[in-house]
Amino acid sequence: MTTDSTPQLRTAEQVGEQAGAVLREIGRAVVGKPDALELVMLGVLAGGHVLVEDLPGLGKTLLARSFATTLGLDFRRIQFTPDLLPSDVTGTPLYDQRTGEMVFHPGPVFTHLLLADEINRTPPKTQAALLEAMAESQVTVDGETRPLADPFLVIATANPVEYEGTYSLPEAQLDRFQLRVRMGYLTAREELAMLRARIDRAAPEAVLERLAGPQDVVAWRAVVERVEIDDDLLEYAVALVAATREHPQISIGASPRGGLALVQLARARAVLDGRDYVVPEDVKDLAVPALAHRVSLRPELWVREMSTDDVLREIVDGVGTPTTRRTAAVSS
Repeated sequence: MTTDSTPQLRTAEQVGEQAGAVLREIGRAVVGKPDALELVMLGVLAGGHVLVEDLPGLGKTLLARSFATTLGLDFRRIQFTPDLLPSDVTGTPLYDQRTGEMVFHPGPVFTHLLLADEINRTPPKTQAALLEAMAESQVTVDGETRPLADPFLVIATANPVEYEGTYSLPEAQLDRFQLRVRMGYLTAREELAMLRARIDRAAPEAVLERLAGPQDVVAWRAVVERVEIDDDLLEYAVALVAATREHPQISIGASPRGGLALVQLARARAVLDGRDYVVPEDVKDLAVPALAHRVSLRPELWVREMSTDDVLREIVDGVGTPTTRRTAAVSS
């Protein structure tokens, strides 16, 4: 665990090793989901927010709690319900009888890692209470703006199959999430390993070690900002985003924020691999997680049960992948 609070200049290789150690530690608790864990770690490195959308019981809450523990981040959880108020998220001023003044009581959003559990079970007014916090890392209550912790990360979970008592996330809020992660079922072998590990440790969950702290996450993000990306890869990212706006099966394409998210995630992927430069595969492999939740399909496709992930994969396959000088040098 890093104990020195003095900022240190780190290399992409060093950060990649440290982030890899965090993923291996979390993998002791969240079994059989290396791809999902890597995507969440990319969100941590890239400074974005993560939407984990999947069926109940697949470890979404465990994933968020494990990241907070291993990264040494303050952790708060909000269980979103139909009667949750915006002030339950951001906080509210209350009258102090001793002083005769209104005193602000911070809500759970004042933390490092906020788990917004089942975010689609609360009305849009309360969902919107997170918008300013997610976009600007600050909260404004009664005309006074209060900054949030640094780093600040929202991991939201949503159940995509239950519609009774749920409220679809508005497009403006979906666009605030840097990427969407799907976990999926374990294979039979992975599920057997999970059951055996539970029996062997004689405890409900694995006890994870803290391997980092808030200052480490801030330093890692600074390294991501130094990662180089060639112009042809920026053009590739723009082409992918533009293709979502021109595709005949998509009614609303990805916004420019989608392109920004895709590029930042690609830079984070480079750091996780120990590189200080982006290669085409970084952009290509992250196009679906970064863009699929930002587009809307035409209504007739809902009957055919097509998903935005399917259409985005079709777009990725149809847009030519560039070959950069660095890629050519590595392959040779």
